[in-house]
Amino acid sequence: MVEGSVPVEPKGPGAEPGASPGVSPREDRPYLRPLRPAPVGPLAWVVGFVILLVGAGLAYYFWKSDRFEPFGTSPREEQRAAPEAKAPPAPAIQHPLETPAAPEALPPLAQSDGSVGEALAKLLGNNALSALLQPDRIVSRIVVTVDNLPRRSVPARMLPLKAVPGAFETRGGAAIDARNSARYAPYVALVQALDARSAVDLYVRFYPLFQKAYAELGDPRGYFNDRVVAAIDDLLAAPQLKEPPGLERPGVLYQFADAELESRSAGQKLMLRIGGENAAKVKAKLREIRAELARHRAR
Repeated sequence: MVEGSVPVEPKGPGAEPGASPGVSPREDRPYLRPLRPAPVGPLAWVVGFVILLVGAGLAYYFWKSDRFEPFGTSPREEQRAAPEAKAPPAPAIQHPLETPAAPEALPPLAQSDGSVGEALAKLLGNNALSALLQPDRIVSRIVVTVDNLPRRSVPARMLPLKAVPGAFETRGGAAIDARNSARYAPYVALVQALDARSAVDLYVRFYPLFQKAYAELGDPRGYFNDRVVAAIDDLLAAPQLKEPPGLERPGVLYQFADAELESRSAGQKLMLRIGGENAAKVKAKLREIRAELARHRAR
């Protein structure tokens, strides 16, 4: 499989009306590592990232344990002792969040779906949440998606939102059809309706859960809010095209015909895919969210 490409299934009796020749509704899952065959809409990744900022928390705690060597170590013990490799320094935090004076007691990460889901429902509305959000492992899904948006691909099985309905439309296979933009209207409307200040307030409230999930991905010293800001900046850097980008299909899968566009991150490719007008609306909300994150920066 070519990463960053759109899987295409042969046209058959079950193809949906209005779909391009040879294009299946199941193909709308570009830039995904094919861990599970499920149709996934690209704006779900971006909205999942925006919704992430609704869901996080209070404080990030650092600790350091000092090692003490015993006095009077015997020569035998010195011979047995293996030299310890010096650990690399912890990465400097670029965007520290403020720590609340009275942190709220939060549930364990594995039991947090109820609390986080309830908070998101209050902010977004129960109908929108139940229609779009995957109900399980909410925090972990969002963290994995945010972490991978600036990379080449996002794991399909960990997307936080449900699939965008409808079939991927092309103009004879040569370019993305402008009609695709209408498929993402519910997601774009959700992004536009989001109050950036309330969303980031909830993000700060639940931050320890997201930090813990992020630590479980790899280096426990990494700071998740730095990754959030990096993902926002990467999405904002996506080029704004006047015309839908051209496609090519060297094999079974579509990819961008422009090699420079094809080399961009998964997040930027998604912004290109949803259409210029939709991308501009999403970028406007991301700028609001970034400004609110700066308001919560630790002094």
